[in-house]
Amino acid sequence: MRVLGIDPGIARTGWGVIEEIKNSKFKIKNCGCIETSSKKEVHERLEEIYLEILRLIKKYSPDTIAIEELFFNTNAKTAFVVGQARGVVLLAGAQKNLPIGVYTPLQVKIAVTGYGRAEKSQIGKMVKTILNLQKIPKPDDTADALAVALTHAFSRKMERKI
Repeated sequence: MRVLGIDPGIARTGWGVIEEIKNSKFKIKNCGCIETSSKKEVHERLEEIYLEILRLIKKYSPDTIAIEELFFNTNAKTAFVVGQARGVVLLAGAQKNLPIGVYTPLQVKIAVTGYGRAEKSQIGKMVKTILNLQKIPKPDDTADALAVALTHAFSRKMERKI
């Protein structure tokens, strides 16, 4: 199973592609971050994210997409724009008929670190360990996207066992 994990954002959308090999092992195919300029209008930034997600789908042929659920804290304006970025990712996946898994930040933290209040640094370290990487992927959005992909892979594995 090949998973495209996404950590959505308007300024930076992290992405990571992992593939399950054998015996519950995973390998990274690639990862990165889509960065959009704050000098552009929101609709231009959303189009840029959308087109890049379509390019990633075409290039890596994932079996599924996993995306982090919107975490709403106090800044409603930021939440709306991040929600729009999430929307264009969901649209791209739907247009390519890909199943989409949605995970809360709490679910991701528990799946990857075993602790729901894990810090960003702990998530990065576990992603590095699980994927046998030389260093923690940067920026944090990229490590988070890989963590979302791993969460989805772990969830699917458990569903198959049940």
